[in-house]
Amino acid sequence: MIKVLIVEDDPMVAEFNKRYLNEVKGYSLAGIVHNVGDAKEYLEKEQVDLLLLDVYMPGMNGLELLHFIRERKLAVDVILITAAADTEKIQTAIRLGVADYLIKPFEFERFSQALEKYKDKSVLFEKKQVLNQKDLDDGILYGDQRLSKEKTQTLPKGLTNSTLQIIINEIKSKEGSLFSTDDIAESTYISRVSVRKYLKYLTQVGVLEESLTYGIGRPVYFYTLKRDKLNQLSMYL
Repeated sequence: MIKVLIVEDDPMVAEFNKRYLNEVKGYSLAGIVHNVGDAKEYLEKEQVDLLLLDVYMPGMNGLELLHFIRERKLAVDVILITAAADTEKIQTAIRLGVADYLIKPFEFERFSQALEKYKDKSVLFEKKQVLNQKDLDDGILYGDQRLSKEKTQTLPKGLTNSTLQIIINEIKSKEGSLFSTDDIAESTYISRVSVRKYLKYLTQVGVLEESLTYGIGRPVYFYTLKRDKLNQLSMYL
């Protein structure tokens, strides 16, 4: 398991990152700290593999922690999750070797993509003592581009296998009862707009049956699962 430390001063954002992390296989949460000082103390006592690091925090910022990690040559990788979108900070982070850079607000799909890409690289490093050019091109340097191409060949643009799996698992838990877009969004912490895209796709391929209900306010679409059609998704899950 890849051990992760979340460094985020906003407790609500830290909780969302924690919940997102729990949805991606192969990762375990080592802890949550809310400032750079506590992060330094944690890293001096405990070994973790990856930081999910914010930039803007009280006192020292995340880039200063990144400098500290590189100066101490600590064996830990960093994915920045931050509202910092100016070119200077992004360039600094890239020069300091961040594994990925997510700009808030972001969708779960992008979060999942970052962690899946990192996990693929970690697995490759664990399996091999020596890498060849193909290993580097496919798994380290350009693996994210290759993965993106593979996904667009299997699922419609904007949909990912990992998010589809999460949504299908939640739909299965409904045990045949009616559910709405809001029901799935609330229980998976995936945005309503994203969930709607997946439900629309699942309806188009016949896995879901859609019905429109009129009541007070706007009409609401409800769905039911056709379990006998789930085999159509086997190539994606």
